Amino acid sequence: MRDFTDDLKELRRRLGEAEGYLKIGASRARLTELEFEVARPDLWDDQELAKKINAEYANVKGDIDTFDQLSGDLDDVELLHEMAREVDDESQEADIQAAIESIGARLRQLDLRSLFTGDHDEADCIVQINAKDGGVDAQDFAEILLRMYSRWAELRGFDLEIDERSDGAEAGIMSCEFTLKGRYAYGLMTGERGTHRLVRISPFDNQGRRQTSFAAVQVWPVMDAPDIEINESDVDMQVFRASGAGGQHVNKTSSAVRLIHKPTGLVASSQEERSQLQNREKAMNRLKAMVAAKIEEEHEADLAKIAGRQAQVGWGSQIRSYVVQPYQMVKDLRTEVETSQIDAVLDGDIDEFMEGYLRWRRREAE
Repeated sequence: MRDFTDDLKELRRRLGEAEGYLKIGASRARLTELEFEVARPDLWDDQELAKKINAEYANVKGDIDTFDQLSGDLDDVELLHEMAREVDDESQEADIQAAIESIGARLRQLDLRSLFTGDHDEADCIVQINAKDGGVDAQDFAEILLRMYSRWAELRGFDLEIDERSDGAEAGIMSCEFTLKGRYAYGLMTGERGTHRLVRISPFDNQGRRQTSFAAVQVWPVMDAPDIEINESDVDMQVFRASGAGGQHVNKTSSAVRLIHKPTGLVASSQEERSQLQNREKAMNRLKAMVAAKIEEEHEADLAKIAGRQAQVGWGSQIRSYVVQPYQMVKDLRTEVETSQIDAVLDGDIDEFMEGYLRWRRREAE
C-alpha cells in the first residue's frame, strides 16, 4: 500500500493557508451578524442597503461553505488513507490518489484569492477604453477590446453595463466607459490598465499593409460615497444623447451626462438614467471614486519610491502586444506570459494574463 502521508500533509498545510487568507474565523462571526440582518422584516425598506447585505451574505457564506467542504473532504481521505494503511489495502490507492488530486486542484483555484491584497480588489470597477495612435485601426481595436472584456465578463458571470460609447466615424469606437460588477472585478482588472498594442494586416488598407495600432485602458474601483470634495468650478459638464437601449426617450433628449475634472483630466459619464439630474449625480459619484483612487495611487507610488521599489506599470505604458500577422502571439510585456491562441484571448480567455499580473505584482512588492 502506497504511503500518501507527505501529500496529505501538504494539502493540510495549504488548507491552513486558505483558512488565513479567507479569514474564516472572522467570516464565521460576520456570518452570524449577516444572518440576523437578512432575516429582518424591514430590510427591503432600503433596497440599496438590502442588496449590499445580501451580496455580502452570499460571499461570506460561499467562502465558509467552500472551506468547510474542502476540510471535510480532506478529513475523509485522511481517514481512508489511515484505514487502508492499517490493513495494507492496495485497492484504495486509486481512490485516495483521485481525492488528493481533486482537493489539490480546488485549492489551486482558491490560491488565486491570496493574490488580492489591494484595499479595493474585491470591489466593482469602472473601465474606460480609448482609441489611440492608428486611426480607424485603433478605433476598431478599441471595439475589439470592448468585446474581449464583454466575453470575459460573460464567462465569469459578471455584469457589464455600458455607461458611455462614442462610435468611430468609419468603424469601431473612439471611446467607451463601462461598469463591471462582480466580486474581485477591480482586483482582476487592475492588470489591464495601460496601453495595448495590435499588429495585423489592416482590413481598412486597400494595399493590405501591416498596421500597428494602440488602445488605452484605464480602471478605477467603485467606492461607496468616497470621502472627497470636488469643486464645481473644477468640473466641465457636457450633455449628449444616450446611445444605448431605452426607447424613444434616449433618442430625443440629451439626458446623458459627461463630467470632465479639469485638474486631473479624468472623465466620468452616465447615460443609463432617464433624467439628466440623475445621470449627473451618478457621474459625479463615479468621478469622486476616480479622483479618490488617483490620490491613493499617487500616494502608493510615492511610498514605493521612498522604499526604493520599482513602480508598477501604469497609465500610458505599453503592457501587452497582440500580434495577428506575420505570426500569432499575445504577450504581456511585464509578466512574460504569452500564448499563440490569439483568437481565444480576443474571445475572452484572459484569466492566465490576469493571474500572471497578480503574481507579478506580489513579487514586485516583496
